[in-house]
Amino acid sequence: MQTTKNLGVWLDHASAQLIDLNDKINNHSIVSKFDSHTKEDALSRSENIMHNKEHQMQEAFYKKIADEVVKYDQVLLFGPTDAKDELHNYMNKDAHFKDIKMELMSTDKISDIEKFDIVKNHFKNA
Repeated sequence: MQTTKNLGVWLDHASAQLIDLNDKINNHSIVSKFDSHTKEDALSRSENIMHNKEHQMQEAFYKKIADEVVKYDQVLLFGPTDAKDELHNYMNKDAHFKDIKMELMSTDKISDIEKFDIVKNHFKNA
C-alpha cells in the first residue's frame, strides 16, 4: 500500500514554510525576493514599474512553492494573509496539480510549534 505524502505550507506574501512531518530534514522556507528595498527602488522609477516588478517576483515566489507542492498528494495551505488563496489560484491554472487534494485554512501569525501542530492535527484527522 502506498502512503500518502502530505505537506503543510504556511505562507504570507513574504515567505513560505514547508512542513512535511515525515521528512523533517527537508522542511524549509522559501522567501519572496520582493522586499521593501526592491519596492522602494522600483517605486522611485514609477508606480507602474513597481507593480510589474511585484507581480513578476510574486509569480516567481509562487512557482518555487509550486515546484515543491507538486511532489505531494495532499496539501494544506494556511496563513494570515490571502497569499494562500493566490497560490491556490496559481496552481489551479496548471494541470500538474489537478490530482493534488488542497485545502486552505486561515490562521493568525503563529509560532513554529503551532504551525507543526496544525499540520499534524489536520492530516491526522484527514
